[in-house]
Amino acid sequence: MPFVITDACIDNKDLSCIDECPVDCIYEGQRRLYIHPVECIDCGACEPACPVEAIYADRKLPEDKQAFLADNAQFFTMALPDRDGPIGTPGGSQVIGPIAADAELTGNWPAA
Repeated sequence: MPFVITDACIDNKDLSCIDECPVDCIYEGQRRLYIHPVECIDCGACEPACPVEAIYADRKLPEDKQAFLADNAQFFTMALPDRDGPIGTPGGSQVIGPIAADAELTGNWPAA
């Protein structure tokens, strides 16, 4: 998983990173954005585009943000609330559009 979006994005989705992503691998959940671990090419274009500094390279993820590695993966590999199955690897966020659900950590995150 090359890059991970963390808690600074929850309820604060700017979407600038989506505009910068050359491979359309940033998906919109209900409360935050998620980077697809297979579709991401590790180019890093998203990281400086984030105005709230929510994006980290997985290898530079601070210890207190480590739980977002699993939360990000779960968004794609587990059935989300009100969905029949996992999102999987659809080939780009524009293929499926915004998802009105989140992975468990984000979904249970306290409202600001």
